[in-house]
Amino acid sequence: MKNVTVTMEESVADWARMEAARRNTSVSRLVGELLAEKMRHDDAYERAMNEWLQRDLRFVSDGSPYPKRDEIYAERLDRFR
Repeated sequence: MKNVTVTMEESVADWARMEAARRNTSVSRLVGELLAEKMRHDDAYERAMNEWLQRDLRFVSDGSPYPKRDEIYAERLDRFR
């Protein structure tokens, strides 16, 4: 474990003390847990983004032309009539 000094506004420090007491832990441990949770969230987001960006972007057609925009919207509008 590494010790660090954190500077925060008094209102934030008050909230942290109350939240730590509610969770029956120290402010130090609360801050560490919140930062670890943020780190896991950011890592998961970055992994998902990289997977999305590395996907195969080729659109495969059977040789027939893609439908025109008017045809697609007409089909959708017909469903609601």
